[in-house]
Amino acid sequence: MLRLVCLLALLPALAHAAERAAPVRPNIVFLLADDLGYGDLGSFGQKKIRTPHFDRLAAEGMRLTVHYSGSAVCAPSRCVLMTGYHPGHAFIRDNRQYRPKEEGQYPIPADTVTLPKLLKRLGYICGAFGKWGLGPPDTTGEPLRQGIDRFFGYNCQAVAHNFYPTYLWSDREKVPLNNPAFAAHQKMPQGADPNDPASYARYSGKDYAPDRITEQALQFVRDNKDRPFFLYYPTTIPHLALQVPDDSLREYVGKFPEKPYLGERGYLPHRTPRAAYAAMITRLDRDFGRLVDLIQKLGLDERTIFVVTSDNGPLSDQHGGTDCDFFGSAGIFRGRKGSLYEGGIRVPCIVRWKGKIAAGSESRRVTGFEDWLPTLLELVGASDQIPSGLDGISFAPTLLGKSQPERPFLYREFPGYGGHQCVRVGDWKAVRQRLNPGPKAKKVNPGEVELYNLASDPAESKDVAAEHPEVVQRLSRLLREQHTRSEVFPIRALD
Repeated sequence: MLRLVCLLALLPALAHAAERAAPVRPNIVFLLADDLGYGDLGSFGQKKIRTPHFDRLAAEGMRLTVHYSGSAVCAPSRCVLMTGYHPGHAFIRDNRQYRPKEEGQYPIPADTVTLPKLLKRLGYICGAFGKWGLGPPDTTGEPLRQGIDRFFGYNCQAVAHNFYPTYLWSDREKVPLNNPAFAAHQKMPQGADPNDPASYARYSGKDYAPDRITEQALQFVRDNKDRPFFLYYPTTIPHLALQVPDDSLREYVGKFPEKPYLGERGYLPHRTPRAAYAAMITRLDRDFGRLVDLIQKLGLDERTIFVVTSDNGPLSDQHGGTDCDFFGSAGIFRGRKGSLYEGGIRVPCIVRWKGKIAAGSESRRVTGFEDWLPTLLELVGASDQIPSGLDGISFAPTLLGKSQPERPFLYREFPGYGGHQCVRVGDWKAVRQRLNPGPKAKKVNPGEVELYNLASDPAESKDVAAEHPEVVQRLSRLLREQHTRSEVFPIRALD
C-alpha cells in the first residue's frame, strides 16, 4: 500500500518531466503568393515596389535564389507543394474546374498524403487562409479532409479572381461579405469616361477579401499560441483582377506613367493599373508584417519558421492590365506564367528561423516545391515521418548552413498552354514544347528538345542543343522517364 501511495505521489513529477523531455516543435508560417514574380520583392531586385517587411525577413534569414514553383499555374503547383511529388507524378497537373458552372477545381483523392496530414500526426494544428484550389467543399479534396483544421478564404480559383466577392468560406460555411455582385471579367461600358474615378466604382465593395482573410490568420495565431501550429497563407495577391483599397492605392498614384486599362484583356478595368499592382504587393507586405509582429509579441519568434514564396511566375503583359515588364517582375528571365522557361517557374523564396538559419545568407542550391514536405518535417525533428518514394529531397541541411550534395535533377511538366516539359541537371536545362495541342488538332507535332546552359545564359536566349547532342540525349531520357500517364490530365505526345 505504501508503495502505491509513493507511486501516486510521484506521478505529477514524472508527467512534468516527460512533458519537459518532449520536443517543442517549431511553428511554421508558409506564405504562398499568387503570380508574384522573381523580381517583385526588394530583396530580389525590385526598385519600384516597396516590400520592407519581406526585405527585413530576407535580411534576417536566407534567400533561395534558385527555387522552383511546383508548376507553371496555380492548382498543380499547390499539389506539388502539399504532396512532395513533382508534376510528372502528382495527381493534379493543370487547372481544371471539377463540375461545369460550379466552383472548385478537380479534387485530390481522399488517400492523398499531404503535409498538413503529416503535421497533424505530430500534434500540429493546421490552418489555411487564402486560396485552396485542390477540391470543392463537398469532395475528397476539400481542405478539412486533407489535414486542415481551420480554413478561411476562397475554395475556388475562379471566384478568387474578384477581391470583392459576395462570400468567403469559413470551414464548410459560406460567410457573406458586404459587396455587390459583379463579374470579375468585364470591360468598361461604352460611354463611360476612363479618366473619371467614378467610372470604376462599380468594381469594388466594402469588404476587401484579403483583409478579412488576414484577420482570421491573426486570430488563428492568437488562438493557438500555446501549441505548435502550421499556418498556410496562400494569398491571392497579386493575381488579377487589379483591385486594392484606396488607402493603399494612394501611395503609388502619380508615381508611374499610366494609361487606363479598360478591361480589354480579360479582367476588370483600372484607371491606374501600375499603381494598383504595386499597391497590392505593398499591402500584402504590410499584412504579412502584421503576422510577424504578432508572433514576436507573443514570444514565439525563435520557434517559428517563416517561408515566403510564390506559386508561379508573373502574368504576361497580355493579361488583365498588368505591366510586369515595367516592374521587371520576372527579373532577367524569359517566360511568364504558363511557361516552363525560368520566368514561369523560378520564384523568389525567403526562409527565416531566428537563431537557426544564418541572417543575410543565400543559397544557390536548386530546390523546388516538392522539397518542402521532407524539408519541413526534418526541420521540426520528424525525419522518421517522411514518406518513402517522394520526389522531394530535404534541403534542411542547406538551410542550417551545412554542406549538401547537388540535386540530381529537377523535373517539370505542364499539359496546359500547348503542353510543356523541362528538366534541369546542374546548369543544363532541357525544354520541350507543343506536346498537347487542342482537341481540334489532328496531329501532335512536338517541338524539338531545346537546351540551355543557365550558368552562361540564365535568360535562356540561346538554344545550344545542336552543339551538345550528348547532353540532349541524357536529358531527353529523363524527360521520358519522369512522366507518368494521367487519365485526368493527359499529354498527347507522351501518353
